[in-house]
Amino acid sequence: MDEHVPLGLGKRGYALVIATAAALGGLLFGYDTSVISGAILFVRQQFQLTSVETEVAVSIVLAGAAIGAGFAGSFGDRYGRRPVLIVNAVLFGVFAVLTGMANSLPLFLAARFVIGVAVGVASMLTPLYIAELAPPRIRGALVTLNQLAIVTGIVVAYYVDYLFAGSANWRAMFISAVIPSMILLVALIFLPESPRWLVIRQKTDEAFRILDRVESTEDAQRHLKELEAVTEVDKLRFRDLFGGRFRRPLMIGVGLAIFQQITGVNAIIYYTPTILQMAGFRSARTAILATVLVGGVNLAVTVVALFLLDRVGRRPLLLFGIGGMLVSLAFLGYLFGAAHVLRAAILTDVLAYLACFAIGLGPVFWLLISEIYPTTIRGQAMSVASVTIWIFDLLVSVTFLSLIGAVGAKFSFWIYAAACGAAFAFSYCLIPETKGRTLEEIEASWAGRSMPSSN
Repeated sequence: MDEHVPLGLGKRGYALVIATAAALGGLLFGYDTSVISGAILFVRQQFQLTSVETEVAVSIVLAGAAIGAGFAGSFGDRYGRRPVLIVNAVLFGVFAVLTGMANSLPLFLAARFVIGVAVGVASMLTPLYIAELAPPRIRGALVTLNQLAIVTGIVVAYYVDYLFAGSANWRAMFISAVIPSMILLVALIFLPESPRWLVIRQKTDEAFRILDRVESTEDAQRHLKELEAVTEVDKLRFRDLFGGRFRRPLMIGVGLAIFQQITGVNAIIYYTPTILQMAGFRSARTAILATVLVGGVNLAVTVVALFLLDRVGRRPLLLFGIGGMLVSLAFLGYLFGAAHVLRAAILTDVLAYLACFAIGLGPVFWLLISEIYPTTIRGQAMSVASVTIWIFDLLVSVTFLSLIGAVGAKFSFWIYAAACGAAFAFSYCLIPETKGRTLEEIEASWAGRSMPSSN
């Protein structure tokens, strides 16, 4: 046992502990974006909201997320990943309480906006931090722990919504997020800084000590040399992303961000109770209970993806998942256009759609954008993709009810299905396989350089 590894933990075990603790940021991401799904049924009554005001109340967190993701990269590159995540944990806790205490719509929207900023920071920095610490052979699984945490947060939010639905206590639905916020804050105090950020800051000895805790000394030495070499060659600035060899990874990140949203996943997640009420689930509590089942399936399939990403690879799971989403959405549109709406069939189809998302486009997007960008500007590069996903998340969620009203449920879901077709073609043509490669090997590959394999 290495003397630097905490007592009782192997090196991979220590890496797992770090990733699990950091992934609590993902849990808050999932919880705070999804708790509105059940709460909005009561917030709408509390503040007498119109359809447009309801869309704004649901979507304001996404506007904040776009802002948070926009500055998180530059702050993370300047001050370090860990300090920014610590401040973010404080924001999560304070504004969870303020959201629940809001006694007017403007105060509610303001608090939800700041929660959105925290969500945007977590969505970008958490997978980046885990990827920069994870050994290459298990990086897919460890980064996907963040996606698992996001989905867990969604399930917990649905269940909390259900628990408080009987009393219509929407305030408790929001305030309960303060508990994981405090746990995350305490955990981050004891976590190390990213070794790759430390190398950029020429703190090589400290970076080696951290790498030596999560992988063999031989691998740590080799990967540190690769990292020093690639950061020496690639002294990049933000504008370098938009030309030359990094144009393709930029296109991949931005393209997948757009497709992850315009294929409809968050329209379905945020409005699941609403969709199920449209399908014939009459009471709010029954619709929210069915939503808990939806979240449970999403969680179970994400666990499956966690074990497959480092075995099957990113690209096959991505293509399989998008293909399944296309079929599910096409059938969902057909069901809503049928003469008699079948509640069980619609619920089953929603479950199938989310299962396909959870094994492909859901985890693969966040994993890929943590892998494909150059070390010296990885934070800023990930911000571009993260801002894109939140902007399109906002556009889709703020227009969902209006789209349903304009063309009906059948054609709305068919529009999302058509977007899946475009996403499949994009992914088939542009997405590379990154399984088992170090971040430095992936970076070098864009220039046609090679490094010794870490396998």
